[in-house]
Amino acid sequence: MKEYSFYPGCSSQKGASAENYMRSTNSISKELGFKLNDIPDWNCCSASIGYAGGGELPRLVLSARNLALSEQAHPKQDVVATCAACWLATREAKERLEHDKSLFAEANIALKEAGLQLKNDQGKNIRHMVEVLIEDFGYEEIKKHVKKPLEGIKIAGYVGCQTNRPFGIAGESFENPMYLDKLTETLGADPVKNYDKKVSCCGGALAFSEPEKSQALIKDIIGAAYDGGADMIVTPCPVCQMNVEVYQDQINQKYGTKFKIPVVYYSTLMSVAFGQSAKEAALDGQVIPAKQLEQIAAK
Repeated sequence: MKEYSFYPGCSSQKGASAENYMRSTNSISKELGFKLNDIPDWNCCSASIGYAGGGELPRLVLSARNLALSEQAHPKQDVVATCAACWLATREAKERLEHDKSLFAEANIALKEAGLQLKNDQGKNIRHMVEVLIEDFGYEEIKKHVKKPLEGIKIAGYVGCQTNRPFGIAGESFENPMYLDKLTETLGADPVKNYDKKVSCCGGALAFSEPEKSQALIKDIIGAAYDGGADMIVTPCPVCQMNVEVYQDQINQKYGTKFKIPVVYYSTLMSVAFGQSAKEAALDGQVIPAKQLEQIAAK
């Protein structure tokens, strides 16, 4: 069984916005046969608030603390995150501290106050869960576990910006990454071809501070999915999932649209296709019900 040092991130906690992401991920981990070992006493990666006023060193040290705890608890295991922001923050911290000896020394001075030391072991990678699924298992292996193909569903693969830049998935185009399309086909559904908003930004935290700007971006993301005939949208990012799903009523009111399209995680699609129940796939966590997936899960 493959094992990974797992950084859950704040949004995956019980009652948080991406709890359903965590639940569906757990269901597919059992099916595929890998284990996620939580980093003990992990903390927030600082995400966008760290850029707003926390300062560079405190922001990097928050992720460095998680890495140091991972080194202690799960030596030599790759660090894996489901959240795009957590993945980016942690990977950036590791790479910045590897290449800046002065910054690395300062980070360890701060960590010493908490009784920790970061070695920044070169053998450990910081990976998004999508990377693990594609690189360590692959589409053919995933297909072997499909028990209930998602036939008759057309899906727009919304990658978003954070899981595509600056790092992205190995071998994928920055402008037109195809892994969600390939995964959709592997699970028996039909991807929307030429979905031109697949790497567009949803506005991120602007949804709170400048909602009009964010909602204009979201409207175009959803509109392009509808134009492609999509029944639902799939994404690997908790912020994208939340923004594109929960603001549809406000967008409809503002723009006169009639959007009501489910926005789901790839892990939700996989869980249903793997024959898991609606509860295991965390379909009860949808704000806009994914009725087609519910029907397949009930078979």
